[in-house]
Amino acid sequence: MRALANPKTAIIGAGISGLTSAKMLKDYGVPHTVFETSDRIGGNWAFGNPNGRSSAYRSLHIDTSKHRLAFKDFPISEDFPDFPHHSQVKSYLDDYAAAFGLLDAIEFNNGVVHAARDGDGWAITDQAGDTRRFDLLVVGNGHHWDPRLPDFPGEFTGASIHSHHYIDPNTPLPLTGKRILVVGIGNSAADITVELSSRALENTVTLSTRSSAWIVPKYLGGQPGDKLFRTTPYLPLSWQRRAAQWFAPLVGADPTTYGLPPANHKLFEAHPTQSVELPLRLGSGDVIPKPNVTRLDGDVVHFDDGSSDVFDVIIYATGYNITFPFFAPEFLSAPDNQIRLYKRMFAPGIDNLVFVGFAQAIPTLFPFVECQSRLLAAYAVGRYALPPAAEMERIIDADQRLHVGHCTDRPRHTQQVDYFYYEHDLRTRELPAGARRAGVG
Repeated sequence: MRALANPKTAIIGAGISGLTSAKMLKDYGVPHTVFETSDRIGGNWAFGNPNGRSSAYRSLHIDTSKHRLAFKDFPISEDFPDFPHHSQVKSYLDDYAAAFGLLDAIEFNNGVVHAARDGDGWAITDQAGDTRRFDLLVVGNGHHWDPRLPDFPGEFTGASIHSHHYIDPNTPLPLTGKRILVVGIGNSAADITVELSSRALENTVTLSTRSSAWIVPKYLGGQPGDKLFRTTPYLPLSWQRRAAQWFAPLVGADPTTYGLPPANHKLFEAHPTQSVELPLRLGSGDVIPKPNVTRLDGDVVHFDDGSSDVFDVIIYATGYNITFPFFAPEFLSAPDNQIRLYKRMFAPGIDNLVFVGFAQAIPTLFPFVECQSRLLAAYAVGRYALPPAAEMERIIDADQRLHVGHCTDRPRHTQQVDYFYYEHDLRTRELPAGARRAGVG
């Protein structure tokens, strides 16, 4: 497929995907406009973001250590703790935007309402009601803002919220002296469960899980675990998973150790849960473990093991949908979070549309989106060209087998990707191959 040449570019979103995209395009002199619905940058990391897209709660610390978090071209502060608070992550993004002069290209409070193909380009209608034409569209609106809820039989008559809306024990609900059920066992579920099960709040907290999860500690041998362990592109991922699974009992990752149901998968066949405190709360009796919910009946919740309990509040920490509200559904959507993208970026047959950040990247999304943005910039200046659509489809299938083939069949894992494998592939194979296709390699 043809290489582009300095296209006028629209970027949707000023979170980490939009910021890294803008930075790389600016480096290469590509004209661009960033459309942001909010009055600030940061997306999910802008706590209390007025656009409603942030899922950050007051006590949130990132689960990736600062040693893996930083962009390659912008070191993180040595003064930051190993696992920074959300306010420090936001400060880091503010400094990144200021250091590279990214704010001037951002139109705040002016998101994209509708995007449609217009000849060889795009017609972009913004919140102000204006429609402008662009040659290239970059989608970076994130995938942790549209809450996904389970469909349990029956009806619950107490209060219920998704973890997306949880702020702290007082907001949006007064959660003191309550019988609380948390549904889910991802990182947010673990954090919220730990916070609400503090004896000082006088709550009775139950944690329900359908698939259970392996619980990995944040520290190993006194060091952040992700600093000591990383995958290598020079060995099959399956070998490396088996090696990690062998060590699982040594680090206390087995959920049954703490009374949780056994995981219905092996370690790293689903996203593990990182928590130091959840095993302690379970082992101390401060959290009651339960299997999956089978039925809701007024204020009573029934579980797979035949037990039932009365609850005042349910908090659903059950993940998110991948949603593109600015596209007509018949043009492009992601049912059950399934979207076929070449190198997690390009929809075959649409060569002027690029997605950035649509992956569940391990260990973190930050260097992943920076890596994608480098390919985006090469594409935008004509130094990278795509293969034919049929070849793209074949490689999409191969990449899915590599990154997702071992995962449980859940919407959460449709976009799983190992960053170290992915980055090595783009840097050593895909970018050089794309340069040759563009006639510049």
